[in-house]
Amino acid sequence: MNEQTGEPQKVPEPFEAQPPARPPRVPVFNLPPALFFSLCLLVVIYAVQALVLSDDAVNWLLLTFGFVPARYVIPLSQQGFELFWTPVTYSLLHGSVQHIVFNAFWLMAFGAPVVRRIGTSRFVWFWLFSATASAALHAVLNWGDVSLLIGASGVISGLMGAACRFAFPAERRPMLAAHLNARLSIVEALLNRTVVIFMLLWLVGNALIAVGIPLVGDSDQEIAWDAHIGGFVFGFFLFSLFDRAPQPPEEPTEAEKDVLQS
Repeated sequence: MNEQTGEPQKVPEPFEAQPPARPPRVPVFNLPPALFFSLCLLVVIYAVQALVLSDDAVNWLLLTFGFVPARYVIPLSQQGFELFWTPVTYSLLHGSVQHIVFNAFWLMAFGAPVVRRIGTSRFVWFWLFSATASAALHAVLNWGDVSLLIGASGVISGLMGAACRFAFPAERRPMLAAHLNARLSIVEALLNRTVVIFMLLWLVGNALIAVGIPLVGDSDQEIAWDAHIGGFVFGFFLFSLFDRAPQPPEEPTEAEKDVLQS
């Protein structure tokens, strides 16, 4: 009898089902970090202003960091250096809860696609220059006036103008995120029906504000419609200076393709 030697046959292990791939986490607030930080900064500044500072300290804060056109007709030897930083810092201050909530809503709506498109560093520069452009037009139209300008509305108007250059494409591509659209030229944007309708509605709203009919808020508080115009014009015409080529969308993995979300 011939005997064969060898390793004993192994019993196959039972098949273990692999757990399903975990779907990617979706944040509650799907905001770019730079925009989220900006919102937090605005809220913290107003919270300190409203809850911590005394009335005298609030007056000092507004006069030191708010924008006043009269500073540019007074000799520098007769005043401080506030005229150098207030064209930007005024955009970080707000006068009421309603003011900051309204601005925060529009900042999230139009700031998110712009930040995703141009990135954090360019967004910071865009904020600085759009705030300055808004303050500049306000100063020109109110030369020597002692009124105080505060609020991020000018910057938000700049973001609206910038969004008009890419967020409303001529050809609808439903599966493509807004910040990945090609940038429209100024002429193409002005020939785009959606852009034109948006701009007309925006101009009508600011025209109503100019004649004393606010769309929201306290009618006793004057709104600087001219600062809105300055920011929008800056964002619309000069957005290409801050823009960068959009990154192509990433292809979803096989596991992500099988995940249904509602």
